[in-house]
Formats: sequence, C-alpha cells, structure tokens
Amino acid sequence: MTRRRARPLKSHIATRLRGVAFSYPEIGETRAKPPDGYHHVHREVVVGSGRRRFDEIAGAIETWQVQLGAGLRVYASSETIAAGTVARVAVGVGPLRLKAPVRVVYVVDEADRRGFAYGTLVGHPESGEELFCVELRDNNTVVFVVTAFSRPHTRLARIAGQVGRLGQRAITARYLRAMRTWVPRD
Repeated sequence: MTRRRARPLKSHIATRLRGVAFSYPEIGETRAKPPDGYHHVHREVVVGSGRRRFDEIAGAIETWQVQLGAGLRVYASSETIAAGTVARVAVGVGPLRLKAPVRVVYVVDEADRRGFAYGTLVGHPESGEELFCVELRDNNTVVFVVTAFSRPHTRLARIAGQVGRLGQRAITARYLRAMRTWVPRD
C-alpha cells in the first residue's frame, strides 16, 4: 500500500467542528482501561521488526494512512495528526456516504510507542474513542494496535444494532490489514 493524502477539510467546516462537543464524557480513556457501558475493541497485528519499520508505521499512522488504507475517505484540517486536529471520516459512496466527525484527543509520542486517539463528535453515529498506535516491543517486534470503545449515538446506529457491530469489525480488520501491508513510497 502506498501513501494517499487526506483531503483538506474546508476551513469553515473545520472551524465549526472545533466548536462541536465530544459525544461522550470519558475523553482520553483509551489511555488506560476503557470505560464500562461501551463495546470494547482491542486488536493488534505484527507488522514487521526493527526501528526502521517502527518509524515507517508511525509515519503512516501520523498521516491518516490507517483510515485511507482501510478504504475510508478522510477530510482533515491537517494532513499530519496533532492534538485538536478535526476531521470527517467518510465511508460509503454518493448519497449513501456517511461523514463522521472526529477530533484528535491526544497524540502518543514515546520512544517505543507512537500514534493517536480520536473521539467522536456530536453528529457521529457512534459515541466513543479509538486509539491507533505502533509499538516496538522488547523482542524488536513491531506491533500495530487498535483500541476502542463505542456505543450507538444516533437512532439509526441503535436500529442497526448487530449489523453496525459487524461493520465496525470489518473496518477494524481493514485497519489491521492496511498497516500489515504498508509500504512507504520511495
């Protein structure tokens, strides 16, 4: 998979999204134990070994390649992730395209762990948070990790029920596959 670019979010939409509230109160809870009352996800996949591979995957995560590689469209206030970056992550086609607003809650920038978490904003069909990070383990293995908690926020999401959960599982699997097969552009 080669690098794609997030599309720029129109400035008036970015300004509006910066003022929109998160749709859940447990901001930043993907740092520790996800809160009760939500569906929890924790998935990880080995994506290689060594510091160079770690840096490649970290760079991919920090430029929306997880979402883009999973087939989602990203309209973002910045091509590079930073705390406070706002975006609409879109899935579907044409009039059936769903644009879900999110804001980056925090960035992970440690020697052996890098990534970010974003939280859902009011207007997103789900309510919760998702963490995307890469870890360089003691045995030199590079692991991509997705941790999330969510629950339906809109009426449509509640009606979707298990079908919605199946869709989330499929997207998570696509996130993992995108990073497992990530090859940086020369």
